[in-house]
Amino acid sequence: MSELLSVLVVDDEFHARKLLSEYVSKLPFLTLTGMASNVFEAMTLLQKEKIDIMLLDIQMPEITGLEFARRLKNPPAIIFTTAYSEYAVESYELDVVDYLLKPIAFPRFLQAINKVTERRSSHEVPQPVVNVISQPAEKPEEDSLIVKSGSKVYRIHYKELLFVEGQREYVTFHTTTQRITTLISLRELEERLPSDRFIRIHKSYIIALNHIELIDKNILQIAGKKLPIGGSYKEALMRLFKD
Repeated sequence: MSELLSVLVVDDEFHARKLLSEYVSKLPFLTLTGMASNVFEAMTLLQKEKIDIMLLDIQMPEITGLEFARRLKNPPAIIFTTAYSEYAVESYELDVVDYLLKPIAFPRFLQAINKVTERRSSHEVPQPVVNVISQPAEKPEEDSLIVKSGSKVYRIHYKELLFVEGQREYVTFHTTTQRITTLISLRELEERLPSDRFIRIHKSYIIALNHIELIDKNILQIAGKKLPIGGSYKEALMRLFKD
């Protein structure tokens, strides 16, 4: 993708802003341009910065997100966030991209972001959702995995892959240089990765054996990040370290 999509988070609750900012950071094609606790701060940022996506809470003091959205001329792609489902019909009358009901899970957030990229792709903007390409049977790649992002193709070298984090139908590749989220199940990916180099340690994690830094009871550390070891996976993992 030639450019990052800039994101503005607008929510009067600190924890909501923090969660959404963490979700934004998980996707390599998004960049967090700003956070606002009310619509006045949001308007200032919209005037100063180029914003592609606005995550906008509906229930806020003084001016609601709905009222704010109605007043905007040439608004960015808007994704409403709220704890109240009764606003759904009214929000869609404003032609927003999506409506997220709190508490917001990452897969649902990613689905909303994908809707934005689908709209942009209809205007000849490459779609940043990445998918794994099956390796040709006649010429298998033994040291890397190929993933596709719109018109771009990425090669993930196994030696640089630290671990893979599963989120239902999506996974995120954590490498030494970047993170890439792709539409594939962790189970399917587990079957594709070479078993002599990668092992599943939890229902949500596959790790690279050569990047393990330490194992302490039910915790495994890679690149300074501590990952849980699931009870049903621990025996197979520890078996690899027996004489």
